[in-house]
Amino acid sequence: MQVNFKMWRDATWQLIKMDDKEEWDALDLVSKWLIATRAAVTLVTLYSCVIAGILAARDGYFSWAPFLIVTLGLFIAHGTNNLLNDYTDYSRGLDNDNYFRTQYGVHPLVQGFFTKSQQFKWFLVSGMLAALTGVFALFYTNFNPIVIALFALGGVVLLAYTYPFKYWGLGELAIFLIWGPIMIAGVYFVLSGVWNWNVVLVGIPYGLGVSSINLAKHIDKYDDDVARGVGTFPVRAGEAIARRVDQISIFLIYAVILTLIFISRYFTPAMLIVFLATKDALRFVNVLKTPRPEKAPKGWTLWPVWFSGFAFQHNRIFGGFILLGLVLDALLRTYAPSFWVSL
Repeated sequence: MQVNFKMWRDATWQLIKMDDKEEWDALDLVSKWLIATRAAVTLVTLYSCVIAGILAARDGYFSWAPFLIVTLGLFIAHGTNNLLNDYTDYSRGLDNDNYFRTQYGVHPLVQGFFTKSQQFKWFLVSGMLAALTGVFALFYTNFNPIVIALFALGGVVLLAYTYPFKYWGLGELAIFLIWGPIMIAGVYFVLSGVWNWNVVLVGIPYGLGVSSINLAKHIDKYDDDVARGVGTFPVRAGEAIARRVDQISIFLIYAVILTLIFISRYFTPAMLIVFLATKDALRFVNVLKTPRPEKAPKGWTLWPVWFSGFAFQHNRIFGGFILLGLVLDALLRTYAPSFWVSL
């Protein structure tokens, strides 16, 4: 077994499809983990952590060791959730009969790459590694009550997202809260020891971007979920309402950023660079105006993914610009602080 660095890169940038078990068996452990946990999606966790890290550095609180340990732990925790998600859905019979989930990427259980026992062992090992980094955060912050609460909340969401939260139509809301305000403000708190409500507000735009992907995916699989009794938000509220909610969430992303620039003045105008992502945002909003087509449009290679493809593209572009904007904002505040104050 050779370490496949190219697969590490590919698996963290795009969802991998693979049908040959021999090809799977030849992969190194890291490649298997990245593919099985859908690392191209769990990459959003790294973005949330980096946002928090840049804000902490801007405010004079950054330290490399706790940042790297907590970031790695949260990335592993997200992957652990995906392993449990596949295990739970497979055990409930949900992923049978060419279900939506099995069509856009590797599903080790459905394809026979893993047995249930193997999948559960991978979940346990990943979960223990993630938990150890959480324990580090507890000791690092002297068991601060806020960190204890965040640790407990993360554990509840990890175990309960697939069932029952997703079946109650609460999965999308949980994803917005965890990958937005809670994770960003939480990592910032571990680094700084300060609970900053402006940082909570900063978490809203990125949290909305992540949840827009999840909501779009659930709209894409609306018919399958209705048939299987999976009560996602689109199933509970209706497909048309879900599309409108996703449109509103995209507009709110940019409205909150404007608020942080011109009302709370937590950001400098450097953050306006984020609006370079509005081309992809408006494209996604426009696509959401009409229901998902019954079959793949000509030239569309991502089927059965439709709305979630546009959401993923927007969030990746938006995420890149928000990181760039945060760096520029921090540099402007550091080297030209009087400029923004004088405006």
